[in-house]
Amino acid sequence: MIKLIVGLGNPGPQYQRTRHNAGFWLLQELAEIHAVRWISESRFHGQCAMATMAGHSVRLLTPDTFMNRSGLAVSRLAGYFRIDVDQILVVHDELDFAAGVIKVKKDGGHAGHNGLKDIIAHLGSRDFYRLRIGIGRPAPPQSVVDYVLSAPPKDDREKIGQAISAACSHMDLLIDGQLARFAEALR
Repeated sequence: MIKLIVGLGNPGPQYQRTRHNAGFWLLQELAEIHAVRWISESRFHGQCAMATMAGHSVRLLTPDTFMNRSGLAVSRLAGYFRIDVDQILVVHDELDFAAGVIKVKKDGGHAGHNGLKDIIAHLGSRDFYRLRIGIGRPAPPQSVVDYVLSAPPKDDREKIGQAISAACSHMDLLIDGQLARFAEALR
């Protein structure tokens, strides 16, 4: 069962529309669906909310730290509320999937994603769930950094938005640990 959902992104208005903030986008939609209010929690270095999903209380977190320091917020909140690593879902952008493709998995490496790298370092474990939101890869010669820190074109943003909405509408399955049914619902 998932007790904490973390959306990765960078804080500040200049990053709101960038691909790297896909995790924030999903958590914002979840918060709207469940009519929850974000509260700034400096002790957890992030914006926090509580929602009821699949009959369970689930904490939501968007770190106020930059992407490469996301682990600080995750480890502080998880430690304070005694949330086990395998009860955490991290939502992040994924270069290896086309825009709008969403997949879930448990465990794994960071594949160069600085947010995941920092979370793994702070938690001392890779044993958390990941909800990976496809943003596509940059065409040469554009750098990966420039690509993830830029806004997607309208068509890609619509695909990503539709996938986020589908994931949010089936989130109860994921909260209950029904990964196969969740994945099937997104096809």
